[in-house]
Amino acid sequence: MSNRLKGVFAFVGVIGLAVALSAADEKPAKKPMAKEAGGVLQPQMAPEGGWESGGTLGEKPAQPWSATTVGAAVDGKPVMGKVATVTGEIIDFSCYLQLGKHGEKHKACGQKCLNNGMPIGLLTKDGSLYMLMEEEHDPRRDGMGEFRKAAGEHFAHVMEVTGTESSVRGYHAIYVSGFLKK
Repeated sequence: MSNRLKGVFAFVGVIGLAVALSAADEKPAKKPMAKEAGGVLQPQMAPEGGWESGGTLGEKPAQPWSATTVGAAVDGKPVMGKVATVTGEIIDFSCYLQLGKHGEKHKACGQKCLNNGMPIGLLTKDGSLYMLMEEEHDPRRDGMGEFRKAAGEHFAHVMEVTGTESSVRGYHAIYVSGFLKK
């Protein structure tokens, strides 16, 4: 092979390497995550009655945390919380995060999930997502509350939920008071 031909091959190789490196530097288009995309996943699965509130769940607590929660906290200091009222659809947290399911079309399935211990969620119109739990620590732990039952009865309904809002490292929750068994 002539020196000239070897030079052409070397030049083509260098150009090819430069093109490959340049393409590697380009970042592929990133598919937006649900939070980045904004809004509700699967908006075609609408809540019963639309996004207007159909009632309330929870009592406004005098203090963010109950005595049993403070008593159960490390050194008597629970994570910071604030009393809040948030309006949204009662959903099955797990099906929403995994499949985007919510709304009237998902009601029968979602109620089964809640009845079998899946986490309860609140989905707001703007796509924010909260986990819902009973606030009172010891009664919640000991099965003395009825919030799960109330949430199941209102599944796929838009409700005003009042309780203690807490956020830790991107996770958002509302701890609801007023559902102790009598």
